[in-house]
Amino acid sequence: MTVPNRLLPWQQHQWEHLCSYIAQKRIPQALLITGNKGLGKQQLANQFAVALLCATPQANGMACGICSSCLLVNAETHPDFIQIQPEELGKGIGIGQIRSLITRLTLKPQFETYRVVIVNPADKMNNAAANAFLKCLEEPTERTVIILITEKPAKLPATIISRCQKLAVVSPDKETVVDWLAKALQGKSPLAPLLQRGDLLCNVSLAQGAPLLALDYANDETLTLRNECFNAWMAIAKQLKSPVIIAEDWHKLPASPLIFWITSWIIDLIKCFYHTKVENLYNPDLNEQLQELSQQLELKGLYKLYDLLLAGRQRLDTQINKQLLFEEILIQWHELNRLNRSK
Repeated sequence: MTVPNRLLPWQQHQWEHLCSYIAQKRIPQALLITGNKGLGKQQLANQFAVALLCATPQANGMACGICSSCLLVNAETHPDFIQIQPEELGKGIGIGQIRSLITRLTLKPQFETYRVVIVNPADKMNNAAANAFLKCLEEPTERTVIILITEKPAKLPATIISRCQKLAVVSPDKETVVDWLAKALQGKSPLAPLLQRGDLLCNVSLAQGAPLLALDYANDETLTLRNECFNAWMAIAKQLKSPVIIAEDWHKLPASPLIFWITSWIIDLIKCFYHTKVENLYNPDLNEQLQELSQQLELKGLYKLYDLLLAGRQRLDTQINKQLLFEEILIQWHELNRLNRSK
């Protein structure tokens, strides 16, 4: 793991806060970093970890990159740098991993600086793991810093949160993200020359202002997939396609972004009903179709569907049948449009 010796542009304030811990020699024993997906929380935590491990940090707080500790970090062999994460994609962090961590923490750090533990995502610890992890916080060991990372702090037990210093990474303004995204894509994506500023703004909106997520979307043609889903959604509204057949196709797609897209369309329809400016929509490129559709639908029905979508988002972390979820959403959308067309 090579840690780049630079910050993401929107993290300067958070970095200064972390550097103040070092300057004042008040390093927290436990630090909780929160923020939406795609803001670079892991990169910020890595930067702080390497700075704590570095034998000769620079004046700006960054690691030197050439001392033995930095070289060991880049080679992924530093004995005092521990990362805890799910062992398999889609799985949680189990109690076995935490017990192993507790055993390692009973030993002293092997170097003269700090030992750093990063747990990401911290909310993936199951109940047994979280209860065992409390021991690490209640009985901190010598020169050890524990960094927890999560985009869902509400899922962490209050007993863990209360024992941590907090650092929130917030989304930068849209213009900052668009400018950064344009530079990041320059020469790196085959689609870069084809992406206009409007396309970049759409990617930023779809990523809810998260720069790294917007970059992923631009690289993997997420905007194209969103447009295909929107066309299918509109076909259901026009009674041209069956909601059941579309749900069968959609359950094969990543559920979380798809639920967000549908939610954003409903929110935009409600905004159009109140004549909101185009630039304030989640999907400004779809404004014309959304404006036309908003004049045909009842606000009460849109709010009812919005409530269903919010409930659906809460159920995504459970063992839910995604096809049935999308059927329920799309059938309600179909009925909302059918009733209004029959009037």
